[in-house]
Amino acid sequence: MSSEIVNKYKSRIAESYNLHRKFVNPSFVRVLEVIGYDRNYVSSEGAYLTDANGKKVLDFLAGFGVYNIGRNHPHVAKVLHDTLDAKTASLVQMDLGVMSGMLAEKLAEIAPGDLEAVFFTNSGTEGVEGALKFARQATGRHKLVHCEHAFHGLTLGSLSVNGNKEFRNRNEPLLPDCSSVPFNDLDALEKALSGGDVGAFIFETVQGKGVFVPEDGYLQGVRELCDRYGTLMIADEVQCGLGRTGKMFAVDHWGVKPDILVISKALSGGYIPVGAIITTRAIHTKIFDSMERCFAHSNTFGQNDMAMAAGLATIEILENEKLSENAAKMGDRIIAGMNKLAEKYEMLTEVRGTGLMIGLQFGEPKSLALKASWKLLHKMNDDLFCQMITMPLLAQHDILSQVAGHGLDTVKILPPLMINDEDVDKFLTAMDAVLNEAHKITGSGWKTVKDLGIRTARTS
Repeated sequence: MSSEIVNKYKSRIAESYNLHRKFVNPSFVRVLEVIGYDRNYVSSEGAYLTDANGKKVLDFLAGFGVYNIGRNHPHVAKVLHDTLDAKTASLVQMDLGVMSGMLAEKLAEIAPGDLEAVFFTNSGTEGVEGALKFARQATGRHKLVHCEHAFHGLTLGSLSVNGNKEFRNRNEPLLPDCSSVPFNDLDALEKALSGGDVGAFIFETVQGKGVFVPEDGYLQGVRELCDRYGTLMIADEVQCGLGRTGKMFAVDHWGVKPDILVISKALSGGYIPVGAIITTRAIHTKIFDSMERCFAHSNTFGQNDMAMAAGLATIEILENEKLSENAAKMGDRIIAGMNKLAEKYEMLTEVRGTGLMIGLQFGEPKSLALKASWKLLHKMNDDLFCQMITMPLLAQHDILSQVAGHGLDTVKILPPLMINDEDVDKFLTAMDAVLNEAHKITGSGWKTVKDLGIRTARTS
């Protein structure tokens, strides 16, 4: 039986935006059109996207961290083809899959400490939901503590430990007895845990919204406090894990072992949604503690063979191509280069991050003319300034990037881990040009804001 699906896809590429406007999410279509991101990409390979006009775009967004190994990696594609050809007995449910056992074994091998019990999920937010359930069941406590500015997903349980009001609004009340503490504040955390009634403290090892990195000693202190008060330590490495920060897992930078580790995104290789909750056998046994409770937590698609094969192939690539090491090397080059630009351009106030998870922080300038424009811009909208960086990067330099979060004045850099020196040079050269224009009152950066307003009016 042949199918015309791919041929139809190719013939209807020009209809993409109209299809989404009519059947999917018209508000998002409008956003892309307003900020000039409506490029209509038709193919991709490695660190580059190709749009409908044949233009190559350097991808410094990587699908929000999905494409650590690069886009359309041929090894993962080959493994998936082989898995399809093998006609495996996937998702029998009342039996056990070899492929899921193999991936669980590999994750236990590379995870920190004695984390060896694996539960597979379909996404990061599902992994967080499961981890919260595991913590409640294992400790018998229902209180949860999370960090300010945290992002753990958008389902209701994950939202309950999400520090972003723009996502929580219209969804409350959420789970009761969830409280937040500032990131990097051990005193606040101890105060929250000191009652001895908190089941888990959940955190992103490196916070995605704004790219905030733990201070030296912070995670070690978290480990000590969690041990002292009987609270489980949950590390959400959905975005910062699997080589992103220059280590296989971000917690490895500080030599800390969490009680529960949540991963997803990059484990997929960009092909099949997959994630995992990795914990100790002791904690796992408290949840799945009898034959009657062997399904104490479950899902339908979590152990499907295609996802498991993609995960195994992705880890092979991360290890064989030494992508964690490359992330550290290329990240150091970007951070060093951006720090030099920070000496040159007053509105770039801080460069923070580790590996290829980097935040570029902007702040109010000291020069009077720029200061007045900065204040006017923020009076209009707290998120406009960073569009002066990301929009020209795409429009004039063919580099795709993102704003790091609402009202943060931060641009986030999240490229595939296989970028090379040429890609880094292209980015640094482009940033120099964009920042130069942003520091001119009559520069193209400020014209970008004017054009943004015009496009907003046109699409209303």
